[in-house]
Amino acid sequence: MPIGADALSGYNFSIEIDSIAIAQFREVAGLSAEITTIEHRENNPKGLPVLKKLPGSRKYGDITLKRGRTDSKVLWDWIKKVQDGKIDEARKNGSIVLYDYAGSEKSRFNFLNAWPSKVSLGSMQAGGSEVLLEECTITHEGIAPA
Repeated sequence: MPIGADALSGYNFSIEIDSIAIAQFREVAGLSAEITTIEHRENNPKGLPVLKKLPGSRKYGDITLKRGRTDSKVLWDWIKKVQDGKIDEARKNGSIVLYDYAGSEKSRFNFLNAWPSKVSLGSMQAGGSEVLLEECTITHEGIAPA
């Protein structure tokens, strides 16, 4: 008899941009949604101070993607659109998709109007034995589970 649902692993995921799966990312970080807090001070009918906390504006964390560098220029071409002022063309919707141990989709986080704010290469070292990493920071206007 099962004792509960298994937790999802953190290694079985994919990234989709405009419904196209982009492969080979080794790390995704920064999936977050936050509501800022407004503190409102007032006095109650007896003159005693009261502090109320109200929901403020929404904030979303930037998504950071890391992968081994290949000959693909897709991330560099994407940020070039932003550098050239073609922001409407650069904005894309995407998803981070989580899979269970059998490879079935279990969860999806959709992000909206995303564009790259940074693309970078990791350090290179003569005599090194590590894979060269490429990193992309994606700024977006909202994220929600589907």
